[in-house]
Amino acid sequence: MCNLYAMMRARAEVAAIARAMNDRNNNQPPMSGIFPDYAAPVVARAEDGSREMRDVRWGMPSSKKALLDAATKRADKLRAKGTEFDFNELLKMEPDKGTTNIRNTASRHWQPWLGPANRCLVPFTSFSEPDQVGGSLQPVWFALGEDRPLAFFAGVHTPWSCVRKIKTGWEDCNLYGFLTTEANADVATYHSKAMPVILTDPAEWDLWLSDAPWPEVQHLQRPLRDGALTVVARGERKDEAIPA
Repeated sequence: MCNLYAMMRARAEVAAIARAMNDRNNNQPPMSGIFPDYAAPVVARAEDGSREMRDVRWGMPSSKKALLDAATKRADKLRAKGTEFDFNELLKMEPDKGTTNIRNTASRHWQPWLGPANRCLVPFTSFSEPDQVGGSLQPVWFALGEDRPLAFFAGVHTPWSCVRKIKTGWEDCNLYGFLTTEANADVATYHSKAMPVILTDPAEWDLWLSDAPWPEVQHLQRPLRDGALTVVARGERKDEAIPA
């Protein structure tokens, strides 16, 4: 599961490459460490069909089952203390920290967001996976080369209302996440469970943002070829270095 990545290229460069006509926050600096529940740029379709960059919060809505299970555990603890509560209200206010990675696209939970209106490109220059194979759990940073060229995760986004944190209560949010798939050999050396779905070809970017229905784009949910990724850093919770 990828819960940390960097986007160190200028937003203007991203917008130009992705042919985004508008950027809602063009003053945001490069980001050396992007973490769950923080805002980061995506390229999405505007209402008029053009492309625009916007800042969206990382973490799609969690499933109803996940929230029900969490609320049930909270209810059990309250019962044990003898505290009275309304379970429906407890469930409504159960914090949803968000789901950053989408793997099971056959799930009914994800299917409403796999269509053209909700697909987006998530720009990045490197991403990190914990070293689970070696057991250290230290971050291992991957990129398409030592110079960390720009690429995109295949993402989805949606407006949503929920409780993200108890202290802030109910919020209207704009959320995103990106697809994952089987790990290729480069990633599996350190993290065998999965890797993000990475789109490197402009034709893939265009297809992902096109009007094509899900059956015509689902083949893009596949690992990169072996040897496509380079380990560019280890151990740090950010990746700032981009060679000149």
